Amino acid sequence: MSQATKRKHVVQEVLGEHMVPSDQQQIVRVLGTPGNNLHKVETAQETILLHSTFSSLTP
Repeated sequence: MSQATKRKHVVQEVLGEHMVPSDQQQIVRVLGTPGNNLHKVETAQETILLHSTFSSLTP
């Protein structure tokens, strides 16, 4: 599979699986990965958190 074909399929997959966060979910920005499956993230309210998974991010 060529690079262009792979890109086309990835773009179609991302656009086709557009999800809106539920009331208990939020979109965050990843600031870093200090290790051991930890992620330093920043919320829209500029709160910085350490979290181990993105499936249930709650402050």
